[in-house]
Amino acid sequence: MIIFPAIDIIDGKAVRLYRGDYSRMTVYSDDPAGVAVSFREAGAEAVHIVDLDGARAGGTPNFETVAKIKEKSGLFCEVGGGVRSLGVIRKYIDAGIDRVIIGTAAVTNPPMLIEATALYGGRIAVSADVKNGRIAIRGWTEKSGEDLYDFCERVSVDGISNIICTDISKDGAMRGTNIKLYRELARRCDADITASGGITKLSEIEELRSIGLYGAIVGKAYYSGAFTLEEAIAAAK
Repeated sequence: MIIFPAIDIIDGKAVRLYRGDYSRMTVYSDDPAGVAVSFREAGAEAVHIVDLDGARAGGTPNFETVAKIKEKSGLFCEVGGGVRSLGVIRKYIDAGIDRVIIGTAAVTNPPMLIEATALYGGRIAVSADVKNGRIAIRGWTEKSGEDLYDFCERVSVDGISNIICTDISKDGAMRGTNIKLYRELARRCDADITASGGITKLSEIEELRSIGLYGAIVGKAYYSGAFTLEEAIAAAK
């Protein structure tokens, strides 16, 4: 299983939110590219990046910061937040980003998702951000009404082979991740699943690995010192 340490960006800074609440933000670094370099030095092979300004409003307001992370770290970079057009996807691909994550547009514009998958194949992933069993959109500020499992089945049929699933109620709360949800999702969905949200203990990483997940995103637990990145990578292997 691959560990994806997370860098969430607001105004060019590395931050973490509590349960997706933009009013409850902690700034961890003014140098996200430097954070990514420290990930590489700790043994990480990949980084998960979210443009939170883009997630809320659309577009690529932190594009230069994202491009710098890729340039300075050399890590496999997957990026989400505000990816709602083929133009945005092309912009990231042209900048060397390895995988682009579609969230809101996977709900609101399915034809665009299908076209993106046809053009870029496995370099496109989908973000399934779930609140009370329903997919949330626009930076988690709205619920779409679409059931998580129905959504994942639909995008898999549309050609998506990689799904990042976040339980919003767990994200940034340091109260553990939703093992039950990921076990059920792995059972019902053929795509590669990455777990995100609430991972607090190394034992949770080990359990997610035993389920057979593709990846796990670690954020606040790493930043707050609950475990080191080296320990997380070892647990995933």
